[in-house]
Amino acid sequence: MDRINRPNRFSHRSGRLLLVGLLAPFPLSALAQGVTTPAEPIELESITVEGNRLYDMPSSEALGGYTVPAATVGTKTPAELRDIPQSISVYTSDYIRDRQFVNLDDLAKYSTGLRTLTNDSGRSSIYARGYEYDEFNIDGLPAPMASINGTLPSLSPFDRVEVMRGPSGLFNSTSEMGGIVNMVRKRPTQEFQGSLTGRYGSWDTSYLEADLSGPLDEQGRIRGRTVISRADTNGEVDYNANTSESFYGALDIDLSDATAMSFGLIHQTKDIVPHNGYPASIDGRLEDFSRPTYLGADWGDFDGRTTDAVAELTHRFDNGGYGRVAVRGSKRSTDYLYAFTGRNATTGATSLAYTARDLEQDTLAVDANYSQPFELLGQVSEFVIGTDYKRYDTEYADARGTVIRSIDVGTYDPTDSAKPSITFGTPVETEEREAGLYAKLTFRPIERLALIGGARVSTYEGENSAAGDVTESGYVTPYGGLVYDLDEQHSLYASYSRVFKPQTEAGVDNRIIDPREGEQYEIGVKGSYYGGDLNARVTAFQLTDENRATTAIDAFGIPISGAYEAAGKTRIRGGELEISGYVTPEWELLAGYTYMKTENLSGDENSLFTLMPRHQASLWSKYTLPSGALRGLGIGAGVTAMSDFSITRSNVTLSAPGYAVVDAKLSYPVSDQLTATLDVNNLLDRTYYSRVGSVGTFNFYGPSRNVMVGARYEF
Repeated sequence: MDRINRPNRFSHRSGRLLLVGLLAPFPLSALAQGVTTPAEPIELESITVEGNRLYDMPSSEALGGYTVPAATVGTKTPAELRDIPQSISVYTSDYIRDRQFVNLDDLAKYSTGLRTLTNDSGRSSIYARGYEYDEFNIDGLPAPMASINGTLPSLSPFDRVEVMRGPSGLFNSTSEMGGIVNMVRKRPTQEFQGSLTGRYGSWDTSYLEADLSGPLDEQGRIRGRTVISRADTNGEVDYNANTSESFYGALDIDLSDATAMSFGLIHQTKDIVPHNGYPASIDGRLEDFSRPTYLGADWGDFDGRTTDAVAELTHRFDNGGYGRVAVRGSKRSTDYLYAFTGRNATTGATSLAYTARDLEQDTLAVDANYSQPFELLGQVSEFVIGTDYKRYDTEYADARGTVIRSIDVGTYDPTDSAKPSITFGTPVETEEREAGLYAKLTFRPIERLALIGGARVSTYEGENSAAGDVTESGYVTPYGGLVYDLDEQHSLYASYSRVFKPQTEAGVDNRIIDPREGEQYEIGVKGSYYGGDLNARVTAFQLTDENRATTAIDAFGIPISGAYEAAGKTRIRGGELEISGYVTPEWELLAGYTYMKTENLSGDENSLFTLMPRHQASLWSKYTLPSGALRGLGIGAGVTAMSDFSITRSNVTLSAPGYAVVDAKLSYPVSDQLTATLDVNNLLDRTYYSRVGSVGTFNFYGPSRNVMVGARYEF
C-alpha cells in the first residue's frame, strides 16, 4: 500500500506508462469519529485510505532497465523491494534479453548468491544458501522442479524472475530452505506490439523468438499474447546437443472495471543428447581432457515435455480490498536413456554405465487470498489472509546397468557402444498433498516503522510406494519482520522465517523420522535511489537446519544399514551485497557479492554444502552512448567469479580452483525498430572447472570462448 507522505519512487523515464498504473487508487469508505446532536450537526473529519497501487505496477518490459520498484515473491501482495525484510532479487526482461539467457539455470549462473551445478542447459541444479531449489512458482503458484527430470523452465514466456533466498514458510511451508523462485508471466498489452529475435553463434548455437501481443476487441477489454521460441546448439562437446522449444499463449479479459480473468498456457519441450562430465583420478586430482571429448554414447537421449495451465480471477473492492483466486495445473513427462563413466576407486579402471527413467508427473496448485489496507493510529496498514492447496502426483521407473566394463578414456569412441536393452524396475508412486491457512499483517504504528507478522497452519500428507507414508497436521509456521525508514532512501530491516520439510527416511522402529526444520535470522539495509531507478541492499544472515536424516548408529557405534535418525544439524552464516538499476541515465548496472560459511554441528557431513564457495561475485554493466556518430551504441561487459570449491565422496576429496570469467557485448540500433547485437562470452578464453562431482563422473569444464551475433526487430 501507499505510505503516507512518501514521494513516489517510480522511474521518471517511463512517465506515461507509469501514469496508467498510478491512476487507479481505490478509496476506502471514509472513517470518521465524532459526536453529533440533532440540534447542532457537525461535519466529521474523514480519512481516505487508498488501495495498494502496486497491483497496477507496469511490467519490467514496460519499465525498462535492470530493476523494478516492487516484487511479490515471499509477500503474496506486491511490496516495494525495500519494504520486504528478506533478500530479494528481480531479474528483468531487459537483463534477460541482454544476457541472452534461455533457461532458468542459465540465469542462475550469473545471479547473486545462487550456485548452479553445471549440467545441460535446463537440467542443472540451482542452490541458494546451501540448499537446492526444488520448486518454482508461476505467478505465485508452485510446482516441483528437479534437475534430474529436466523440469527447469525456459524464460521466453516470462516478464521477470523474482528470487528470494532463505526459508519462506509463511506461504511455502514445505519448500526447501533455499527460498522461492517466482516466474512472472508476460501479460497481454493494451496496444498492439510485436518483436522478432534471431541469434546465431559458436557450435551452431541458434535462437529464434516471435512475440505478438495486443487487444482482440475494439474496446481493449479482451487482450491476447503469444510467444514462441526455439533454442538449439550442437554444443562444444562432440555428440552433445540440446534443443528446447517453448509455446506460450495468454488471454486477459476485463469482466468489468473491477473484475478481471486471466488464462495462460505454457508448453515446453527439451530434446537433449546429455553430457555427464568427466571422471577424476582416484586420488581426487582433476584430469585434463580436450574440450570436445565426449565420454557418453551416441544413442543417448533425454526427452522432456511440460505443460502448465494457469487461470486467475481478481476483483477490486470498493473499500480498497483486493481478492484473488488462482489455479495452476501442470503435467510433466520425462524419458531418458544415456551413458556416463564410472571409476573403480581402488584400481582406477573406468567403466561405461547407463541410466534410464520413465516419469509422469501431475500437479495442482490453488490459492485464494484477500488483502485489505486500513487506517489505524493515523497510518495506513495492510493485512492479507488466504488459503492454498497443492497436490503433486508422480510415478516413475528407473533402470541402471553397465554398458562396457572397461574403457580407455584416451581412445574411446562413443559410436562403439551398443544401445542396451533395458528393463525398468518396479514403478515408484508418490503423492504429496498440502493445505494451509495463512495470514500476514503489516502494521505501521508510526510513519517510519512497519511491523510485519504472520503465521501459517499446514496439513501435509505424503504417500510413497517405496518408503511409506507420512502425515503432519496442524503444523504452525511463524514469520516476523520489521522495516524502519532511516531516511527517504534507506531502510533498516530484520526478519525471522521458518520452514519445515517432511522426510521419507525411516528409523530403527520403521517409523518415518521427524521433518527437517529450518529457521533464518536476517538483518540488512536496503536503499532506493533516483525514484526507484537504482536499488541496493546489504544483508547478513544465519540459517540453521535441524533434523536432517543421518545414518543411525547402534550401541557399539556401528552404522545400522537402511536405518536413519533425525540427528543432522547445520549452520550457515553469511552476507550479501547487491546493486541494480540505473547509475546514470546511460549507465545500467547489476552487481552482487556473497560470502557464506557453513558449519556441520552434528550428524554426517553434508557434502553438498562444500560445493558452495566461500566467495561469489557477479557484475554486469552496460553503457549506452548518448550522442555522437555512434549514438545508441550499447557497450556491455561483466565478470563472474568464485573462490575454490570441493566435494568429498567415499573419503576422496575433489577440489577445483576459483575462477573469474569475463563477458562482453555490443548492441547498435540500426534503425528505430532494428537492433543488432554481438556477444562474446569467456572473452579471455579461461579454462576452468565449473563443477566437481565424484571420481566417476560429474566433473564439468566451463565453456570456452564463444561468439553470438543477433538481431531484434520490434513493431
